[in-house]
Amino acid sequence: MTDSINWRTQSVVTTLWQAKQKTMLMSTRTLFFFLMTLLAGTAHAENFSITPVKDNIYQFSNGTHHAVFIVTDDGIALTDPISTDAARWLKKALETRFEQPVRYVIYSHNHPDHVYGGEVFAGPGVTFIAHEWARDDLLATQAETAIPNLVFNDEMRLYLGDTPIHLRYHGPNNGKGSISIHFPSEGVLHVVDWIVLGRMPYKSLPGYDIRGMINSTRDVLAMDFDILVGGHAERGDKDDVRFYLSYLEQLYAAVLDGMQAGKSLQQLQQEIRLDQFQSLNMYEAWLPLNIEGVHRNLIDQSYLHLRPRQ
Repeated sequence: MTDSINWRTQSVVTTLWQAKQKTMLMSTRTLFFFLMTLLAGTAHAENFSITPVKDNIYQFSNGTHHAVFIVTDDGIALTDPISTDAARWLKKALETRFEQPVRYVIYSHNHPDHVYGGEVFAGPGVTFIAHEWARDDLLATQAETAIPNLVFNDEMRLYLGDTPIHLRYHGPNNGKGSISIHFPSEGVLHVVDWIVLGRMPYKSLPGYDIRGMINSTRDVLAMDFDILVGGHAERGDKDDVRFYLSYLEQLYAAVLDGMQAGKSLQQLQQEIRLDQFQSLNMYEAWLPLNIEGVHRNLIDQSYLHLRPRQ
């Protein structure tokens, strides 16, 4: 009898100990997942930032993606919302930091990694603006963002009170309907994707028109601005834009000359070096890919491979 009681007592104690251990394990796991979620949320939030550019113009960043906005007594005009999460963060930040409402949302072009999230700002008194070809593409592809309700073809001039904003289409360069957004009173210009300062153009130039990039960048250099804010990479001035243009021109010329001499893509990638531009971020990794992109451009758009040999 005593042995039976001792066994039952031991069994109860063991069960209670196992239950306690299980509870502690569950609590530890719960705490672990809570901390991980908290840290993930903090890390995610830290991807978003607002930094001053000049006067009443600010840069909004989500990691490596950048947009701009201007704050006036008559309201706020902002460019690409970037994503739904980014737009929600920005909307809350604008409401907390500034008293003026958003009046204009200006899309730089049609690509979803820049214009998604527009619906966050949709509402009475907010006008969405884009080039007509960007709007056409967003409609045709059933993009899940706010569709622009005001479009233009070549140029458009907006005003927030007395503050002018000039929008301009420079021809094909990247995506559909890619434009420059100019704040002439402040001397600030915003261009997304087809001018990237301090870094190589993106990998193998997917969706890019190399001649269009060169022509559009030359066009931009004739404009009056002191600061260029890109949709990626660094801010800069006209000298930085000239350096970038020189890279595009020399890259294009080197690939064209090689193709006209009958060289293959592999030969071009082995032989072409543009080391005067090696200060550009991603130079070593992306130079062969840039060469591939120009090579593909010259085949797809100029049918260079079909020209008879001299």
